[in-house]
Amino acid sequence: MTDDPSQLSGNVRRRMRSTARLYAVQALFQMEHSGQSADAVAREFLAHRFGAEIDDGVEMADGDSDLFRLLLDEAVNWQAKIDQMTDRALVARWPIGRIDPTLRALFRAAGAEMVATKTPPKVVIAEFLDIAKSFYPEGREAGFVNAVLDHIAREARPEAF
Repeated sequence: MTDDPSQLSGNVRRRMRSTARLYAVQALFQMEHSGQSADAVAREFLAHRFGAEIDDGVEMADGDSDLFRLLLDEAVNWQAKIDQMTDRALVARWPIGRIDPTLRALFRAAGAEMVATKTPPKVVIAEFLDIAKSFYPEGREAGFVNAVLDHIAREARPEAF
């Protein structure tokens, strides 16, 4: 890969952005469970996941490191706001603290992208819905994620609808 994003095809850039979103969800999950800071987890991911060779020439997917850092940092900066929006999207009996930690990380990463970037909310929803399907391929979580993210998007970026 080249260090100059302008030299990459549109498909490669899109794939790298998708990978960054997945890594952001994983990093937020790791932060919650390990108590590590965003900086420590980001350094680990950037050194050991982004395009790293893991075994006999098998490489981890390369990602957009700028988007990854942005999502991680903004998820931390805006966590209270994102969690409040998520809580409002959930049934009263299910506050965000009772949600599966993987879904909580996913909602925080998606919420960060919605509040801190100009990415169209429908793109954010579609991207994070794909991530949810990869974590829960046989469950009903995808429909749940879609509904929650739609609610968050309408609250965070009502002008986009």
